[in-house]
Amino acid sequence: MTLSRPRSAGFVLAFALAYGGGVIGYLPLLTLLLPIKVGTMAGDARLDVLAVTVIAGALAASASNILFGWLSDRSLARGGGRRRWMAGGAVGLLASYGGIALAHGVTAIMVAVIAFQVAVNALLAPLLAIMADEVPDGQKGLVGGLLALANPIAAAFSAVLVGAALPEVAQLAIVPLASLACILPLLYTRAQPLAPAPAALHQPPRGLLLAGLARFLVQVAGNALSIYLVYYFGTLTTDSPAAIAADIGRLLTIAFALPLPIAVLAGRLSDRTGRRKLVLLASAALAAGGLVCMAVAQGCGAGAAGFILYTVGSSVFLALHSAFAMQLLPSAEHRGRDLGLLNLTNTLPGLTGPLLAWALATPRDFAPLLLVLAVLTLAGGVAILPARRPQRFQ
Repeated sequence: MTLSRPRSAGFVLAFALAYGGGVIGYLPLLTLLLPIKVGTMAGDARLDVLAVTVIAGALAASASNILFGWLSDRSLARGGGRRRWMAGGAVGLLASYGGIALAHGVTAIMVAVIAFQVAVNALLAPLLAIMADEVPDGQKGLVGGLLALANPIAAAFSAVLVGAALPEVAQLAIVPLASLACILPLLYTRAQPLAPAPAALHQPPRGLLLAGLARFLVQVAGNALSIYLVYYFGTLTTDSPAAIAADIGRLLTIAFALPLPIAVLAGRLSDRTGRRKLVLLASAALAAGGLVCMAVAQGCGAGAAGFILYTVGSSVFLALHSAFAMQLLPSAEHRGRDLGLLNLTNTLPGLTGPLLAWALATPRDFAPLLLVLAVLTLAGGVAILPARRPQRFQ
């Protein structure tokens, strides 16, 4: 039974756009701009330097997402809402990109990336909690599907940014400004919290733990690929890093756009049927197959095809997983905190992925890493199956 009225199309679109702005805030930097900067600075030591930098950033992201989720819970309980924390995170994002532009040397880049991760999580933690607060369960699948818009928007933005061959300072200024422009419409919407659920209908934490494990296993591959994609394609071609980055920008646009209609349709269907787990398993299996294709690829074309398969599968999985996991939150009073804890399944892979790459990949061979990532991704799809399906809609 539906206890809360559906949100308007305007709010749903504003939320999806704001999430896209959050992804714009980090995807161009972590997939293209930071690897290029580190590669230029560190040369043959680039894998080591990038791994250390990303691991430090992931630790900062893990702690700050929980912190700002909890702070936004407290703010909401006192009548202040979560949007003010989003606004503060957006301001911090602008400042952190300035620090990255000015950074030279390993220590300076590491500090700047830590500051960036704190800022972007101050933005994203309350943003995702707003979905749990204000979107009824009967719309969560649709909204989760629309979140798949974020990656193609950010990837297309990255392609245009890199293709324009702008100076580094200009690129690092444009990214946070574009992110802020996407976030502003949601900041001007009025909060409309859902009717509170009776305590007896609160969910036990076991299902959320299983869902978190599943997301963690799938996200390990996503984190490793997002950071090392430039270096992976460098093993398949002799093109310059700048040319590879431009090609990757176009590839990301295609790969992230393809799953969008699938994710939206699957999300809407799962709203109507209440069944999401089989779709999640099939999506993880497709992603694992794409990683195997990348591992055996002998040229850029085959590698790109494998990456597209992986991206379609993982994008649908992650979009629908967000809707599924939010229905398993144990308590309405601690949604921001609990989503911050669940966000560890996004940030801890930022530790695991680079460590696996450090151990299994070389600057000229990524096949062992990709095969291990394929196994972990498939295991993530299987791990979602025992998670208890929610028994009620809000």
